[in-house]
Amino acid sequence: MTNQRRTGLKNLYRDEFLRSPAWFARRDRWFRAHIADGVVSCAACGVAAIKGKLELHHRDYAGVRIVQGAWQAWEDDEDLIALHPNCHELLHRLIDRDVVLARHRSRRDASDHALRMLQLKLQEGEAAS
Repeated sequence: MTNQRRTGLKNLYRDEFLRSPAWFARRDRWFRAHIADGVVSCAACGVAAIKGKLELHHRDYAGVRIVQGAWQAWEDDEDLIALHPNCHELLHRLIDRDVVLARHRSRRDASDHALRMLQLKLQEGEAAS
C-alpha cells in the first residue's frame, strides 16, 4: 500500500477524475452541504474561505470509481475535507515524506494523522508570530 502521489506516469485520478463532470458535481454537492454564510473553514488552518479558494482532499478513494467507462464520484461527505491549496500541498508533503504515513497506513489514517500534525505546526507558527 502506498499513499504517495505518482509522478511521471499518467495518473488517471489527477489527469482524468479531478477534471471529470462527476467530480465537479460531487464537489458542488459537498460545498452545498457544508457551506455556512458563503464560507467554509479550512480543516488545517481554520481560516474561512469561499468555495473557489478551497480544494477538497480525499481521506479515502473508495467512492472514486469507473463504471462502464465513466467516472463516478460516490465519496461519503466525511471522506472529503476542505483545505486551502497551500494547506493541501503541505498535507500531501507530510504524507509523502513520512515513510510510515506513505506506505504503512491506510489513506484515511495517513490523512488524519498528517492533518493533526499540520494543525499543530500551523498553531505553533501562529503562536510564534
